[in-house]
Amino acid sequence: MIWEQPLFLWLLVLIPALIALMWWQSRRVRIWKKQYFSNELLSTLRQGFWPLGSRLKNISMLAGLFFLIAALAGPKIGTEVREVKRQGIDMLVALDLSASMNAEDVRPSRLEKAKFEINRLIERLRGDRVGLIVFTGEAYLQSPMTLDYSALKLFLDIADTEQMPSSATDFKSAMETALQAFNALEENATEAAKVLLIISDGEDHGQSYEEALNALVQEDISVYTLGVGTTDGTTIPLYEEGTDELIGYKRDNEGKVVTTELQPQILRSIANAGNGEYYSIERGNDGIDSFLARMDELEKGEFASQEYADYKNQYQWMGALALLFLSIYVLIPSYSTSNDK
Repeated sequence: MIWEQPLFLWLLVLIPALIALMWWQSRRVRIWKKQYFSNELLSTLRQGFWPLGSRLKNISMLAGLFFLIAALAGPKIGTEVREVKRQGIDMLVALDLSASMNAEDVRPSRLEKAKFEINRLIERLRGDRVGLIVFTGEAYLQSPMTLDYSALKLFLDIADTEQMPSSATDFKSAMETALQAFNALEENATEAAKVLLIISDGEDHGQSYEEALNALVQEDISVYTLGVGTTDGTTIPLYEEGTDELIGYKRDNEGKVVTTELQPQILRSIANAGNGEYYSIERGNDGIDSFLARMDELEKGEFASQEYADYKNQYQWMGALALLFLSIYVLIPSYSTSNDK
């Protein structure tokens, strides 16, 4: 049993307090009777008094109060089985965590803007399974395909360029990891569309990705790309760890300040070969709305028909018992209608 409003249970302390008050009052009355009334006079004055009825009234009042408080606390007992059907698409988001994603040509930075748009994407999901890959020169499945969007947001929040062992970008590693994740799905036979969304600034310093991309296409996985940044080029700021204090700009091995720019041609080429589309975010007010609209057009599939068990509300029974006992309290008389002693 669980309680929907457990704070109301604290009111139960009123019951032992009332019992103690009733006992104390009864004791005082007995003392007064002995002091001021003889047994014969008391018997005459209380003619028709029904002691059992008086006790039943008190018990009914206390029981009614108990069940009333219990009803207010909202008891939930047992289970209620419901059928839940999930329909949507299978989607993996591959997020570039290379050092160039810290560039601030898109405010507040390329990475933060990308994470903001992914959160918008998650909020639009309705039954779609989605997972998260983070990659630079290596790729990791940060979150397997899931319907638990809250958990996915937690994995996205902790994604940072500092967590990766390499600062370069290799699309091949992201594609290979995505293919493994799709093939690992238990319900691989679903008719749902399979989508890989790569979010990056397009700078590729890794191996040739054509073979990995073709493997995705052969598995009917569409590859979409989202470019973040501007083609004008900008520097990569470095901040004091844990603060907003600027301490310099990223430099190469020769000590020259590194500049980075969006490489749309690479991302566009990946999307074209992957049966997808290319989108871009070049300003702070840009978003992935075009991709969201395209996602709504993709073929949906039924992932599972699940039996969902939940606790069932039982407050109505507690309320009915409270009403019953309080009615007994009102209806039972303390005095008998008979005149017999």
